[in-house]
Amino acid sequence: MLQNIGIPGLILILILALIVFGPSKLPEIGRSFGSSIKEFKKATKEMAYDEEHGDKERKNK
Repeated sequence: MLQNIGIPGLILILILALIVFGPSKLPEIGRSFGSSIKEFKKATKEMAYDEEHGDKERKNK
């Protein structure tokens, strides 16, 4: 879905976000979005680590 969005589409989305939220809220929204992505990546890495080590423990038993 996101593969079909080009540069003009991204510019349009940014302009709409600026109109809807205003310039004072955009940095706050960006920070919260970034921290959400960071937490998601951390959780998926932990899940992969747990899965990997859980499989090794099961094989050793």
